[in-house]
Amino acid sequence: MKNIALHNLGCKVNSYEIDVMQQMLQEKGYNIVPFDTVADIYIVNTCTVTNMADRKSRQMLHRAKAMNPEAVVVAVGCYVQTGKENALQDESIDLAIGNNRKKDLLPILETFLAEREGRATEQDKTLNNTTIIDVNGTCDYEEMTLKRTAEHTRAYIKIQDGCNQFCSYCIIPYARGRVRSRKAEDIVREIKGLVAAGYQEVVLTGIHISSYGIDLQDEAFEQGHSIESIREEGRHDYRGKSKLIDLVERIHDIEGLHRIRLGSLEPRIVTAENAVRLAAMKKVCPHFHLSLQSGCDETLKRMNRHYTAGEYYESVKNLRDVYDHPAITTDVIVGFPGETESEFTKTVAFLEKVGFYEMHIFKFSKRQGTRAAEMKEQVPETVKTTRSNQLLALEKEQSKKFRSRYIGEETEVLFEETKEINGELFWVGHTADYVKVAIKTDENMANCLKKVFVTEFLTDEILKCCSLDGN
Repeated sequence: MKNIALHNLGCKVNSYEIDVMQQMLQEKGYNIVPFDTVADIYIVNTCTVTNMADRKSRQMLHRAKAMNPEAVVVAVGCYVQTGKENALQDESIDLAIGNNRKKDLLPILETFLAEREGRATEQDKTLNNTTIIDVNGTCDYEEMTLKRTAEHTRAYIKIQDGCNQFCSYCIIPYARGRVRSRKAEDIVREIKGLVAAGYQEVVLTGIHISSYGIDLQDEAFEQGHSIESIREEGRHDYRGKSKLIDLVERIHDIEGLHRIRLGSLEPRIVTAENAVRLAAMKKVCPHFHLSLQSGCDETLKRMNRHYTAGEYYESVKNLRDVYDHPAITTDVIVGFPGETESEFTKTVAFLEKVGFYEMHIFKFSKRQGTRAAEMKEQVPETVKTTRSNQLLALEKEQSKKFRSRYIGEETEVLFEETKEINGELFWVGHTADYVKVAIKTDENMANCLKKVFVTEFLTDEILKCCSLDGN
């Protein structure tokens, strides 16, 4: 059987999908080998979120062809979906598969290989225009089921695909299409299988998980309205009862599952009612990623984010009303077109007011095909760097403050792997709110959920602990 090497770029949704693709190939009998070795087939699950992501996708595809010019190089996913013409012209790519066709990787690949036998002429990279479909129309959720993953303690579970938000800087709605939700019974069945296989924690992920279920109740979507009408009018009202929280409540009932972690959330979904519902479920980790992007209302409006800084802060307060000390993380873009010094100062003040556990700071970069790329008053790169450095320093200060509260306290840690730190070997894991903790022990702690006592900082990002039983 042929040797296949896989490489993943991009988000956790891509990670989930490539795990399922690898699983399908192994079950069929293909031999999976490392990507940096000579293989018969190379599969690259691509990303297109930025121009740099496109570039990295091309680089990995070209690297694969250079390692074995006779190999079949397969480009899969978002870069193929948004850059179809470029992909079809790229001589390094033999087969191109877009989104919503990943579940069909095996029959597509085997059809391609069968046609390749004895054919002297160049093959069609899309099998007669069947491997790249229009995801911007009405299409069903692409059902895939994960049985195992490279991680041995937690599993990422894809619950939906697509996005209806159309932020002015983002290409993803065009790469992934409109919101498509997975059936709750399929999600529960998959998680039960993973729990039976020994996984203790699941992370619910998707392109915009707060929109889970709206395609089942949103009339505009069901009637097949255009992209433009959804972009301008199809903003979901998150103040009603959330189907995402309904789903979490069903998952919470699964026996043997110890932790449920949520992926990035739309701030408006965290109403007072939904916060209370989440806090009532003890398996839900008090770790919430609420994407912000800017603390200035004027900037948020240009970004086409559908909330104000004040509304965002209400969501934070809703969580802090029901949790003792929740870990709240976020994303911030600096140097968005038109961001003045005054607007940036407002963002800094807002970040200081909220006090995050972690912030992911990004300098704005133009993404071809988005409205933001064409906006006037682009911010100079030197200004972006200065602002980014200021926020990175603030992030480090806030993050250390959050971690410090653990010192001298007992907490529960799910240990995952060994890691060499300062020349010594430690078992490392995470608390429920995703603080990294290490323990020095000869005991095998893999996939072990254990109460420990935190003593000090081991590094800036890792706390040291000892066992409560002295071992």
